[in-house]
Amino acid sequence: MDPINLSSDERIDEIASSGVQIIQSKEVFSFSIDAILLARFPRLPQKGLIVDMCAGNGAVGLFVSSRTTANITAIEIQERLAEMMQRSIELNGLEDQMNVITDDLKHALNHLTTSSTDLILCNPPYFKIDNAESHTNDSEHYTLARHELTTNLDEIFDTAKKLLKTNGHIAMVHRPERFLEIVDKMRANNLVPKWIQFVYPKADQPANILLIDAIKDGNAGGEVFLPPLIVHNADGTYTDQVNEIYYGKH
Repeated sequence: MDPINLSSDERIDEIASSGVQIIQSKEVFSFSIDAILLARFPRLPQKGLIVDMCAGNGAVGLFVSSRTTANITAIEIQERLAEMMQRSIELNGLEDQMNVITDDLKHALNHLTTSSTDLILCNPPYFKIDNAESHTNDSEHYTLARHELTTNLDEIFDTAKKLLKTNGHIAMVHRPERFLEIVDKMRANNLVPKWIQFVYPKADQPANILLIDAIKDGNAGGEVFLPPLIVHNADGTYTDQVNEIYYGKH
C-alpha cells in the first residue's frame, strides 16, 4: 500500500476499540461520542448494503466496518471530508468493503438503486436554520455538519424510504428536543420507530442525545424504550457502559 499523505492540520486516531484508524482534523471535523453510539446502536446485517448518510469524515461507517462484512456506502456532500474519508478507507485497507459518494443527499438515487439497502445509518445536522441570523459557526465545515443548510429530516426520510428494502432499518442519532418531530416525519414516510434510547451526560442531568431505529413498512406499535444510557459518573469518569462501548471493558 502506498503511504497515506496527511495535511499539516491532520492526524490519525483510532476509533474507540475497533482497531480502525481515521484521519481527522480539528480545522474541519472530528467525530464525537454521537458517532460511536450510533455505530453501536442497531443490529448490523452481515451481508447486503449499509448506507451511511451525512457521513462526515466517515467515523460511523469505518467503525461499523469492524463489526460486519456487509458492503458500506457513505454519502457526504463536503469534498474535503469525503476525501479524508477515502484516505481513511485506504489506510485501513477497506477498499473492497467501503466506498464514498461525494454528492448532495438529494442525488442519492443517481448513485444507488431503489429498495437496495438493508440498513441506513444517519448522524445528520441537528439544528434548524430559522433565519439568516441563526447560530451558525465560523467554520463552513462545522456549519454544514451541524445546521440544516444542505439537508433536513424531510429529505433524509424521503430518501431513506426509497433506498430501503421492505423491513430495512434506519438508525439515527439526534437531539431529544426533536424526538416528536422525528417520530412524526418517520411515520409520514412509512418508517415505523421501534427502538428508542435516550442518552444522559450524567444521571442527574437531562438527556442530550437520542438514538432511534425505525423499520420500513413495519406494523404500528411495539416500540421498545431501552434503558437510559449514562455517559459520565458524578466524578466525570466514563460509566461502565460507556467504557464497554469505547474500549470493550469496564
